[in-house]
Amino acid sequence: MDPSNPVLNEIDFSHEENSLPQLTDAKLVFVNTENSDETIHRVLATYDLGNKLRLLRLRKKISLVDLGKHSGLSASMLSQLENGKLVPTLPTLARIAMVFDVGLDFFFADRRRRKLFSVVRAGERMRFPDRVGNPSPKFFFEVLAFSAQEKSLQAYLAEFPQSDSGPSQEHFHDGAEFLFVLSGELTITYQGEDHALNVGDSVYFDSSEAHAYRGVTDCKAIVITTPPRI
Repeated sequence: MDPSNPVLNEIDFSHEENSLPQLTDAKLVFVNTENSDETIHRVLATYDLGNKLRLLRLRKKISLVDLGKHSGLSASMLSQLENGKLVPTLPTLARIAMVFDVGLDFFFADRRRRKLFSVVRAGERMRFPDRVGNPSPKFFFEVLAFSAQEKSLQAYLAEFPQSDSGPSQEHFHDGAEFLFVLSGELTITYQGEDHALNVGDSVYFDSSEAHAYRGVTDCKAIVITTPPRI
């Protein structure tokens, strides 16, 4: 049973004392927790109809009294609709929609969406080398927001071990890249030039140009990449 859903019925599994519950012992007890009007009100509340009506009316600079005259509805009823105290019927919404010259879909489209918020705990991240199977990785990275969907950027914690054998393999990708050095010293090769970065330094660049990294000392950095502009 999901206690967060008031529509679900209560299920009482009764069984003999000191014995494991068996499916054949199950006894269903149906308990109605809300009537049909309450169900309709709960479902329609997710569309925020009252607030949409109020914002539409204010945008058009029409008072409740004037809207009542145009729609044939009382100002008192309209006020209760805006405050969510009454659930509008389709004929009522149709009257209001005609006054504002909008379709009924205005009230039912754009349902309130939960804003994206995704937490990643330190112990949930995985550490990857620059290339699979590379015996001597030039850098390691952890994806900082792997659980978020449809992200507008990618964020990484990067580690660059000290390397005396040259920079990492050059690579490129669409969009832009930003890097902020947390510790150590790092050299970035970009357009054939080496750029030394120390703690607190940062760099932003067009990542469609080939670039490479080399840890002068053991280095950690935050790396953020963005998709290309359309």
